[in-house]
Amino acid sequence: MSTNRRDFLKFFGAALGGAALSQRVAPFETIAEAALPPSPFPFVPIQGPMPLLTSGVAPRQQAERYQQFTVTDDLVLPEGYRYQVLAAWGDRVGDSRFGYNNDYLSLIETQPNEGYLVVNFEYISAIPWRQTYETVIGQPLPFKTVEAALKAQGNEGIDAFTLADSNPLKAEIRQIAKEALIDQGLGILSVRKTASGQWERTYSKADRRITGISGLEDQRYLAVTGPAKTVFAKTTGQGYLDTLGDRIVGTFANCAGGTTPWGTVLSAEENFQSQVAEAVYADGTPFVPSSSRFVMTGFSISGQGNVLGLAGNKYGWIVEVDPANPQDYGTKHTWLGRYRHEAVGVRVEAGQPLAFYSGCDRQGGHLYKFVSRDRVVNPKDKGNSKLLETGMLYAAKFNPDGTGQWIALAPDTPINPDLPSQLLGTLQILPQRPEGGVFRTKVDEDVLAFKQQFKTLGDLYSGTAQEQQGAILIDAHFAGNAIGATATARPEDTIIAPDGSLYVAFTSGTPGNDGGIDPRIFKGPKGETPYEFGFVMHLTEDQANPAALTFRWSMLATGGEPAAGGLGFANPDNLMLDKRGNLWVVTDMAGLNRAVPQRVEGNTPVSQPNLRGLFGNNSIWVIPTQGPAAGSAYLFGIGPMECETTGPCLSADQKTLFLSVQHPGELNGIRQNQAAQARQFAMTTTDGKAFTQTRQVPIGSNWPSLKVNHPPRPGVVAVYRVDQQAIA
Repeated sequence: MSTNRRDFLKFFGAALGGAALSQRVAPFETIAEAALPPSPFPFVPIQGPMPLLTSGVAPRQQAERYQQFTVTDDLVLPEGYRYQVLAAWGDRVGDSRFGYNNDYLSLIETQPNEGYLVVNFEYISAIPWRQTYETVIGQPLPFKTVEAALKAQGNEGIDAFTLADSNPLKAEIRQIAKEALIDQGLGILSVRKTASGQWERTYSKADRRITGISGLEDQRYLAVTGPAKTVFAKTTGQGYLDTLGDRIVGTFANCAGGTTPWGTVLSAEENFQSQVAEAVYADGTPFVPSSSRFVMTGFSISGQGNVLGLAGNKYGWIVEVDPANPQDYGTKHTWLGRYRHEAVGVRVEAGQPLAFYSGCDRQGGHLYKFVSRDRVVNPKDKGNSKLLETGMLYAAKFNPDGTGQWIALAPDTPINPDLPSQLLGTLQILPQRPEGGVFRTKVDEDVLAFKQQFKTLGDLYSGTAQEQQGAILIDAHFAGNAIGATATARPEDTIIAPDGSLYVAFTSGTPGNDGGIDPRIFKGPKGETPYEFGFVMHLTEDQANPAALTFRWSMLATGGEPAAGGLGFANPDNLMLDKRGNLWVVTDMAGLNRAVPQRVEGNTPVSQPNLRGLFGNNSIWVIPTQGPAAGSAYLFGIGPMECETTGPCLSADQKTLFLSVQHPGELNGIRQNQAAQARQFAMTTTDGKAFTQTRQVPIGSNWPSLKVNHPPRPGVVAVYRVDQQAIA
């Protein structure tokens, strides 16, 4: 293994009380040859398509054992483990339906093995959603007529916002957009475990949906707190005002999240920019809905907020909801910042300020921390929600020596952006003034001139003191760029360890159109930049103080092939710690099972993003944090075709693992007549010897029914052991 495992052991030996763990592990030079101990879990790891150090197959036998592999369109689990589907897209929830692409899950137990399962619904996958909507939901949508209208305009999108209300096309676009937004947001499902060990829904009065259009027609508006509320309430401004003041229509793009000790759930709005305008003016008001046109192609449906006139600055927040309160349809806490939120880690300790962590999941996105002004008295007091209403938001600056600082997103913070030449991708994106929005540059001189023109964040944002602070929070990502927050490798999950430290999953170190990446911080096991396969970081606040302005960080693990120093997975997404301290990791890869017949094309090595097909379907891993196998990755599960497995969540007794199966069949829709394709992959054994694998890959999905030609439906499952013991 790579030196990451030694770092992993060193940390956990201190943090979790595993004294001298690293002394019980073979030195780095011999680990690759040493036989790992038997699995420390009550399961035998399943076999995936890639040879692993934990697969139990010696390197000399791996080429033969892995020469053939068949991918399965099902949730594959170890022997002795089963799953049941609790709910899937289209099932009834309150007076609405179970949405699409369920992600984060939280079980709020009101008594043992009974309570509320809170589910995030992130987005719709255009191919299977359009292909199966009428079958699953039972009504047609006017896809063909809207497609024809888009084609007539060159497929550049339609500004339905400015169409006359009497125009039939506007009504048709509105119908599609509304249904797509209904399938996003949040769901609250009451559940319990039966005497036979199975879970069931109990359909209580608290069951409800909070959708992307809540409030539009039913008066179920979302509430809002914090400085941006003053911006929403403006009656005049540089940009678009929706006339609703501080009332908010809906929540959508709900990806990951977090759970508070006082029994509420925090839901993270992530890729809101696909549906509404992200750009804002200096006063925090958004560009008009016309700037984000309605577009529908074979692969995506975007601009859903256009026809409804949604104000873009009201999306991209953290939403808090109390599942036990049937009248609660969510509150957006604007002190937590507006950006492409992925996950929520909440540190709550009596006598200390509350600390909240989240990442902006984009290339070059930042890691953020909110610190409350007031202190926690009782961690389980529901009044703690008030702590999210006043404080300060900070963005992280990582230094190559393993230290870092938190930089306040405040009006008096100095402007100090990184230069494009310092970033992979040589791209910097900064607030554009006076025009509003942003400007993109690859030229250092442009950034130096920006720094000369503007001295503090207060020079970039306008209004009263409260409005100015609100505008900064509304534009948090680009404000973070302006003050020199580190451009990171797509921070996805943020979870708090028992000692108060933080784990962060960074999904991909490849730069792109959203921004560059700091190569001093994000590099592969052998120093490679860019490094696609992702990282798991550990961050410790100085003096263990949640309000500290300095911290230390280290990389605990990297994705990638074992022969290259990785742990065998790619693109880590959600993280979870169980009560035994085991770290659970689920992956979010693109290019699933894309053929890799050779590693070199001409004289050019195949790029890392184009090698992701080697890793097969997205998967579920467990990494022990103590004992002889600490720091090794064991394969627990593999998802159905073209899906992500997301939102892992354990019941209090650790006997049930709730899991989301998101977007099965996303690329090919319904698997027709058991269609499959043989593909070739240039694989390596764990000691680096090359071999060719022939892999049988299903085309599309029929999950969860698994019946021939049935539609794929995202859904939530409960995983359990047949003997009803703890999962791990």
